[in-house]
Amino acid sequence: MDDDFDPIAEAKANWDKRWPEHSTYMAAATSIMRAQQLILKAADDSLKPYGLTFARYEALMLLSFTKKGELPLSKLGQRLMIHPTSVTNIIDKLTSDGLVERISHPTDRRTTLARITDLGTKLAQEATKAIHDVDFGIGHLKENQNLELIKLINAVRGLSK
Repeated sequence: MDDDFDPIAEAKANWDKRWPEHSTYMAAATSIMRAQQLILKAADDSLKPYGLTFARYEALMLLSFTKKGELPLSKLGQRLMIHPTSVTNIIDKLTSDGLVERISHPTDRRTTLARITDLGTKLAQEATKAIHDVDFGIGHLKENQNLELIKLINAVRGLSK
């Protein structure tokens, strides 16, 4: 494969011929999606030795950041910005691996909590070193580039900061 060939630039050139008013949007959106794939692969590859995907790692870390190491499943979904079915699948896998346990909410029978176990806390700490080693898949960017990237993506997400 030619290292100088950029398939997104090629697609943009083709889009310019047919829909020039949309070509920059297409190139930007496609670039974000491709970058997400590359970053996720780097993150997942670094976490694989720990039996984790980035999604499961995020859930463990979110639980580890709470005062009691637990959150309602619905709140996990909100914080991770994922569908309830995805939360269930993630927590099922973490539970089967002994990293998380499901417990009843002390005051609301309708709510189930996910609680990180001691094993989950230990594994999360070990996995954090691995993901830090690859700088979350974007270590090739400089600090100011990361800050600019955050600002731009926040705009895409509809956030002003």
